[in-house]
Amino acid sequence: MPSNDARNLLQIAAPTAAVGAVAVAVSGVIAGGEGAIGAAVGTVLAILFMGIGLYVLQWTAKTLPQLFQAMGLMLYVAQLLLLLIFVALFKDTSLFNAKAFAVSLVVATVVWMAAQARAHMKAKIFYIDPDHEKSGKSEKTGPSS
Repeated sequence: MPSNDARNLLQIAAPTAAVGAVAVAVSGVIAGGEGAIGAAVGTVLAILFMGIGLYVLQWTAKTLPQLFQAMGLMLYVAQLLLLLIFVALFKDTSLFNAKAFAVSLVVATVVWMAAQARAHMKAKIFYIDPDHEKSGKSEKTGPSS
């Protein structure tokens, strides 16, 4: 992973993990041990799904840029379906508190998305190719008179 991608991942995952730690502490106080476990599972699941999604989108942007938008849409649908499957499998579990899980999952996902938007806005991403000007070939554009 290039250093810019790793730096973006750190800027995104760190606030999400911090909010997850707060959610675990609050859920532990309110709902006990099951609440803390539920909040931890929700936070880890959000970071895992969103992190894998970010990696897949970065890989797609570099290798298959023509599929970037379609892959993004497919990826978000797949994440929602996997999450739905996970919730359906563990809906009657006594391993953790379902409300703490749901709240921490939603909060961690919202924080991830906000941090990702902030990291993208602060990133210095070229929208033109600066190496093109250095190549020495001057191409005329527009009408010639």
